[in-house]
Amino acid sequence: MSDKHKNKEQENEELQENTANLEENGQEEETASAETAQEENTPGAELAEMKDKYIRLMAEFENFRRRTAKERQELFKTASQDLMSELLPVLDDMERARQSIETSHNEDAMLQGLELVFHKLKHVVQQKGLKEIKINVGDDFDSDFQEAVTQIPAPSDELKGKVIDVIEKGYTLNEKVIRFAKVIIGA
Repeated sequence: MSDKHKNKEQENEELQENTANLEENGQEEETASAETAQEENTPGAELAEMKDKYIRLMAEFENFRRRTAKERQELFKTASQDLMSELLPVLDDMERARQSIETSHNEDAMLQGLELVFHKLKHVVQQKGLKEIKINVGDDFDSDFQEAVTQIPAPSDELKGKVIDVIEKGYTLNEKVIRFAKVIIGA
């Protein structure tokens, strides 16, 4: 019986050691999981959260960029629609004037009709912000509004460095030069 008793004691000791080992391992696992939970609430979790926010922000920005690019393309397609609508009556008048010229030989009536169409066209473009750059012979050369095409000897000393002739008128659209006036200046 003593052998059985010894075996029982050994089994009890082994059982106690195993239980102690399990308890220690359990405590270590709880400690490790507690540390992991703390890490998830601190730098690791914050990093993941910030990364998620960054990815979402980038996706949102990309969608915004695509949307604005599409809107800008649509705006370019329809930007001149207003101007074209305003010019249609002028185009109709030009068509009527062309037909009138073919059938009529009255030059005064043709000139009057052409003047009316020209004034109508000028009125439409002025409403849209187009203005002619006013340049007179004898004005100083201004490179902000004028382009010197050539330079010729000045007919008089007072015209040196000044505008002698205007070859092509210049225009501004809403205070921005869209075509420089082409001029000849005196040398």
